[in-house]
Amino acid sequence: MPSKKFSLPDQASLPWHPPGLVAGVDEAGRGPLAGPVVAAAVILDERSPIAGLADSKKLTARARERLYDEICGKALCCSIAQASVEEVDGLNILQATMLAMQRAVNGLRLKPVRVLVDGNRIPRLEVPAEAIVKGDALVQAISAASILAKVHRDRWCQDIDRLYPQYGFAAHKGYGTAVHLAALQSFGACPEHRRSFSPVAQALALVKTGA
Repeated sequence: MPSKKFSLPDQASLPWHPPGLVAGVDEAGRGPLAGPVVAAAVILDERSPIAGLADSKKLTARARERLYDEICGKALCCSIAQASVEEVDGLNILQATMLAMQRAVNGLRLKPVRVLVDGNRIPRLEVPAEAIVKGDALVQAISAASILAKVHRDRWCQDIDRLYPQYGFAAHKGYGTAVHLAALQSFGACPEHRRSFSPVAQALALVKTGA
């Protein structure tokens, strides 16, 4: 049975905000059929504002790349972590996402007093945390984290595309597009595919039976 370690957070909305550093956390790669799920944690420097921060999905690839470098250069600290394909398949995607977020926060050079997480769930952390729905559009630190996670994940897709060009990872980023599903049916799954995701499992079953 999958671990419930990350499923029921015991932190809730904070009735007061302790003074100190605040980290924003977001993830990229929950929906794709392949690859790790990536999370980032960012503590911004109020003295070095970054213009143009927004939900990474609303930005162009060029804007994300530019902001990625600026965030890394101006933030007080940032951390990128991931959960592997094996962890996604062994835990399930939600638990793997919580694990990646936990790793990202634990990887920060500076310890925040509060963590703001995009969405409606939070990992189990050593510091108070709060989930904020659509936080990547509302909180700049979360926006910054969403950009780091998205760019890191997209770069992974570019790299893996060179190893397995038949799947088209550079174009669809691992999502279950018609092109990707057709490639799965033609070539089966590569080592980076998530076997626990039904489209991959179905493609493997068809290859096994010779259908």
